[in-house]
Amino acid sequence: MKLRSIELEVPDRESAVRFFRDTWGLLEAGERNGVSYLRGTEDIPYVVSVAQASEPAVAAITFSGSKAELARIRRRAAAAGAPLSPLSGFDEPGGGSGYLVQGPEGHVFRFVTERKRVKKLRPDRDRPLQVTHVVLNARDREACTRFAVEVLGFRLSDRTGFMNFVRCDRVHHAIAYAQSDNSMLNHIAFEMTDIDAVMRGIGRMRDAGIATFWGPGRHGPGNNVFAYFVAPFGAAVEYTSEVQRVGSSYRTGKSEDWKWPPNRNDHWGVSARNADAISRGPSGTSASGRSPPDALFPLKAWGSRPGAWSPATTRRARWSS
Repeated sequence: MKLRSIELEVPDRESAVRFFRDTWGLLEAGERNGVSYLRGTEDIPYVVSVAQASEPAVAAITFSGSKAELARIRRRAAAAGAPLSPLSGFDEPGGGSGYLVQGPEGHVFRFVTERKRVKKLRPDRDRPLQVTHVVLNARDREACTRFAVEVLGFRLSDRTGFMNFVRCDRVHHAIAYAQSDNSMLNHIAFEMTDIDAVMRGIGRMRDAGIATFWGPGRHGPGNNVFAYFVAPFGAAVEYTSEVQRVGSSYRTGKSEDWKWPPNRNDHWGVSARNADAISRGPSGTSASGRSPPDALFPLKAWGSRPGAWSPATTRRARWSS
């Protein structure tokens, strides 16, 4: 099982694609049915899809796996009573078939078996390799973590005072749940080749007029280097590298394992989190006390909409009212 992509909806698809391509460093991977696809340099068909919509949202977080893995998750989800879509084929780069399952707070996960991968490209310090994790806000992070472990079959890697980190393979975390007053997107992390690539990314974003709101630094859980930004379309995005790889013997960390000295919130302690920049958002306007990612990118729950899914329609039609 592997985290493959995130499916976004935005009011201005062209500008979001332009940012991901020209500034962030992704490569275009095609367009189908009004949806744009972008890839990194790994052999994954695409890592971000962007669709036009009246309101910004996350349509799904997509994982790829074997038919046997998908069958086991589907059986557990059905037994747990989680909302499930019918099995269907997907008209997108990589093709394949699969289904969606909805978590306890409306977080939507899509599981696919891909028919084909794409050629791996030469590593480039100015381009992301892949999406390495997605962090979600949660009102009850423990309930969401239980769902990820017991239904999706993931493993808990670490627990801090406000976040739980879960993995689906050897990468320290594919999903993390941050305790919050909402269930929206927190941020999307893109893996870079090394620390130098992260620093080059900071410079490239600065050239585009986008400053970090946190970073550079090195996290505790995952031990990864990080730099965070608010993208022009409102979501928080992260350049990261050196994400820890763990095995079955990895001891799950507890909150007391991840305490920092005063005025320190990462290993390096060279940058502070700019809460004021987050609350202003990319346009400089207030986000009602929430960060732009929280305010602008809800997860689009679909389980309460009987009949919204139709295998004969495009993959986005399931979100229509």
